[in-house]
Amino acid sequence: MRLFGPLYTRVMGWSRHPRAPWLLGGLSFAESSFFPVPPDVMLAPMAMARPQRAMTMALITTLASVFGGVLGWFIGAFALEAVQPLLVEHGYQSAFQRATAWFDDWGFWAILIAGFSPIPYKVFTIAAGALAMNLPGFVLASFLGRGLRFFLVAGLMARGGPRMEEALGRWVDWLGWGGVVILVAAWLILRG
Repeated sequence: MRLFGPLYTRVMGWSRHPRAPWLLGGLSFAESSFFPVPPDVMLAPMAMARPQRAMTMALITTLASVFGGVLGWFIGAFALEAVQPLLVEHGYQSAFQRATAWFDDWGFWAILIAGFSPIPYKVFTIAAGALAMNLPGFVLASFLGRGLRFFLVAGLMARGGPRMEEALGRWVDWLGWGGVVILVAAWLILRG
């Protein structure tokens, strides 16, 4: 059943849209403070579709993500009580506790590492504000950590370019259904 192929084609079309950089920036900003979808899902196809603009897209993603992270920091610093129920409701409470423990152990380095962590970045930004992490240090660590991640993603996708886009187009349904099987299996294992 071809479910992922048409979706992939549509996403690649969106990645070439003239307003795609603005959408990428908006997604990157929102993901760092409250939105659940990581910007990699948009950055990767954009870098493949336009390899010559991949580094510009990585920079847009990084800067918007850092600005969104600052919003997350302010949420944690001044509105933690208001968002705490949302953290619990959306299943982020244990990740929030893990992030605060990382800050206790590593401080500045926790934000740098957060750029590559499976824990959503917004959890770290809110925790940084809640724990009153030094804001300039937070911005520096965010810029370095997120920048490393996004430039790596953009560079790898740009290197693959049109050849990778074509290969993924052929295999996307197999990869998509394989991912679904892995997620279901992981859920069944973790549930039981």
